[in-house]
Amino acid sequence: MEALVLERKDELSMREIHLEEHLGARDVRIALRRVGVCGSDVHYYVHGGIGPFLVKEPMVLGHEASGEVVEIGSAVDTLAVGDRVCMEPGVPDPHSRPTRLGKYNLDPAIRFWATPPVHGVLRPTVVHPADFTFKLPQSVSYAAGAMVEPLATGVYAATKAQIQPGEVALVTGAGTIGLVTVLAALAAGCSKVIVSDVQEPKLELARQFGAVTAVNIRSQDLAQVVNRQTDGWGVDIVFEASGNDRAAAQVFDHICPGGRVVLIGMPGAPIAYDVLAAQVKEARVDHVFRYAHIYPRVVAMLASGSIDVAPLITATYDFADSIEAFDYARSAPPTAIKVQIQMP
Repeated sequence: MEALVLERKDELSMREIHLEEHLGARDVRIALRRVGVCGSDVHYYVHGGIGPFLVKEPMVLGHEASGEVVEIGSAVDTLAVGDRVCMEPGVPDPHSRPTRLGKYNLDPAIRFWATPPVHGVLRPTVVHPADFTFKLPQSVSYAAGAMVEPLATGVYAATKAQIQPGEVALVTGAGTIGLVTVLAALAAGCSKVIVSDVQEPKLELARQFGAVTAVNIRSQDLAQVVNRQTDGWGVDIVFEASGNDRAAAQVFDHICPGGRVVLIGMPGAPIAYDVLAAQVKEARVDHVFRYAHIYPRVVAMLASGSIDVAPLITATYDFADSIEAFDYARSAPPTAIKVQIQMP
């Protein structure tokens, strides 16, 4: 089959690759329809690895996906040929201790698409467990279905924060994950969300979401804005979605007494964690690593219209132009949020 293959750092090719995938009793075969380009895909392309995950041999990219079921295993009774679906890209070891505890996203043996050495989905078809494949209602497009994966991170973060109706949140970072977290926080009941970044086009997009105060920290003092928006009390929740070490080190400055912090972004280096600043506010700190048990909830939110991801999809390329799509994504202007690839 033809696929987009990362041969090595800085080298992509569209070529034939032999991937033999046996359809098990509880598997489905899916024809890909739409695939999103994630920051991690671009990172592998540009740097050849992420932390300990190094590209040592050719790998097919892509893990944000939707498609159509074209074949089902003998024991599958939840899906049928012709169903429109989205797929959770990480498949854990069902016998591992994290999985048995319900924390399957923390399973060190999880096989996650486009994470070395596991091939991704920028190819015509893929075989996937039915248990990690979710039917899309007719009201949810393939494009929106391919956004379920990044949106799942934001909804999982909002769930971790245990948002109460009327609370005020701050999201630091207005990239894809920051923006889906803004959407999730509003849908979960926040009366107001403050979002900060240095790129004005991303902040301008965030302002279109409703009760959002967007702060460009190049020209505005974030602490002053937080104080003004909360009458000096501080926000109930800070979602750190930038991965910037300085932003992560300042999260406790912005929360109210008894507030919560959810760390989503991954800093490139250890951060200065101010334990005293957290202690004097009795701050609760949670961390997010991907997501677990969240896909059905995200699909339902898209179907109900409580979240609209269409404004986040800013460029779509044909499968034949996948290399061009990745080159655009690696040097995209600030106006670009999510690049997707339309499969044939």
